[in-house]
Amino acid sequence: QVQLVESGGGLAQAGESLRLSCAVSEDIFSFQVIGWHRQAPGNPRELVARFGRGGKVEYGDSVKGRFTISRDTAKNSVDLQMTSLKSEDTAVYYCQGIQWYVEHWGQGIQVTVSS
Repeated sequence: QVQLVESGGGLAQAGESLRLSCAVSEDIFSFQVIGWHRQAPGNPRELVARFGRGGKVEYGDSVKGRFTISRDTAKNSVDLQMTSLKSEDTAVYYCQGIQWYVEHWGQGIQVTVSS
């Protein structure tokens, strides 16, 4: 069973940085798509950043230039470096992976940014 486990969330002040990590139970390169989404209260889940087919990186418009997604082969994780945080970044962040056309989600982790 594929497991995606998020870590690194918490509370930050506006302008600060946080780093999220998604530990994956299977080889991260076996996923056609792997990355991060988020959901704020009352809002639909939205793309934050992901590695798509062929390793193409895609970012949500609201985080471009501030967030960076990366893969750590030693830890077999997909990480999200978040800088210049804003209050509107407050949400539950989910790791998502698509492997052999099957979608997998982590349990989510809270990020709260105070202004």
